[in-house]
Amino acid sequence: MNAPTNFDLDALKADLSAKSRELFIGGKYVPAASGETIDVVNPATGQSFATAAAGGEEDINRAVAAARKAFDGGWPQTSPAQRARLMLKLADLIEANADELAFTETLDNGMPLMMAKMGAVGAAAEQLRYNAGWATKITGETITPSFPGEWQCMTLRQPVGVVGAIVPWNFPFAMAVSKLAAALAAGCTIVLKPAEQTPLTAALLGRLIGEAGFPEGVVNIVTGYGHSAGAALAAHPDVNKVSFTGSTAIGKEIIRASTGNLKRVTLELGGKSPTVIFGDADLSKAIPSAAMGIFGNSGQVCAAGSRLFAHESVFEQVVEGISAMAQNLKVGSGLSPETQMGPLVSDKQQERVLSYIESGGSEGASVAVGGGTVTPEGCEGGYFVQPTVLTGTVSGMKVVEEEIFGPVLCAMRFGDDDIDMIAKSANASDYGLSSSIWTENITSALKLARRLEAGNVRINGVGGGVDPALPLGGFKQSGWGRECGRAGVEAYTELKTVSIGLG
Repeated sequence: MNAPTNFDLDALKADLSAKSRELFIGGKYVPAASGETIDVVNPATGQSFATAAAGGEEDINRAVAAARKAFDGGWPQTSPAQRARLMLKLADLIEANADELAFTETLDNGMPLMMAKMGAVGAAAEQLRYNAGWATKITGETITPSFPGEWQCMTLRQPVGVVGAIVPWNFPFAMAVSKLAAALAAGCTIVLKPAEQTPLTAALLGRLIGEAGFPEGVVNIVTGYGHSAGAALAAHPDVNKVSFTGSTAIGKEIIRASTGNLKRVTLELGGKSPTVIFGDADLSKAIPSAAMGIFGNSGQVCAAGSRLFAHESVFEQVVEGISAMAQNLKVGSGLSPETQMGPLVSDKQQERVLSYIESGGSEGASVAVGGGTVTPEGCEGGYFVQPTVLTGTVSGMKVVEEEIFGPVLCAMRFGDDDIDMIAKSANASDYGLSSSIWTENITSALKLARRLEAGNVRINGVGGGVDPALPLGGFKQSGWGRECGRAGVEAYTELKTVSIGLG
């Protein structure tokens, strides 16, 4: 993807540095109470290019107060059709500013520009449009009770209240808008806390929310560190629900913080997702899908297919095919139109991924391809790791058991088509977010799908990503609740039963 000829990247950087120094609270841009800022680093170069406001507890208090005022002041009573119109207008504004948002996302996160435009900005607009449709379709039901007498009984769904939305750095814009979209459709107000590593597209989002015409305080955005702003939001007594996407360790901290007022919690956490390739699979589709299922966005995907189970009859062919793709992937700055895999988000993440590769080697794994750093032209100082395939990996190794969140695939083989044994191996994980199955035998595929302990199972699926209509969430330590689809909207509601005695 080439940069638009009328797009001034240097002007954008200057503009970002000015706009992102403030928080969006009560419909206005305001400075952080402390006056402190966060340096924002381009992970392709390791150089700071902008700053963001470092909001803290005082700013969270202001934002929650603004959200509470908007909620109590009538936002839930706004007609569903009007909420939908505002959401659709915001979707249009996001598309109209797609180039600016995509460039910002790439500078901030490092992802290839095409992924930023289609997989982040485009996906965000679609989340708004899909959820706008739900705004007019949130209903209760009429129920015939079991107890004697003449009764009229019904259920109502009402917005849960003020929502704290805390999003990670791997798909910062798409995830932020996804959470906003479902909450707004339900009639909630929001305080959004983006990851400190990637605050810029969220900072720009405030401007578009204002242009769309949302009432003051319905959406508030506080950039800042997790240990200060994020912790204050999770524990705030006037927040009714927290929706968090990120690591399982931080998810457990969110749960502990929620106990003060027993606020509702939705968690989309880590993963160690299996890809299972049977001997009869169409390898022309399975191999590239398995490769990009771990190398896409540099493996920084909760649902990344980081564990490969391939039948011994095709194991060598599958590993060779994925390794060949890894060797030929164009690694570089996300701003380069040729780039297929960008950097990791930070030096800390680069060190983490490299330490896992080293750990795998010390425990007996072999590096089929990759295994180290790479410095693309013009990216000295960037946080790059080669796309890596490890063989000889077995259950019990850290690289097999723990989420790496990088472009590292652990390849393992199985010897027969015993569905229960395959499921046992695939389920041997604390996580259960996603999974992928490749076989021409639909009976085997469906039997395995039933046995996999995963919130999402894809059979013979190429490409894809998060679909706004399909519930997303995990089993076990991959989280609580679901996002997207009807379940995702209803997660922002409380269910109330009303019984009327007619006797």
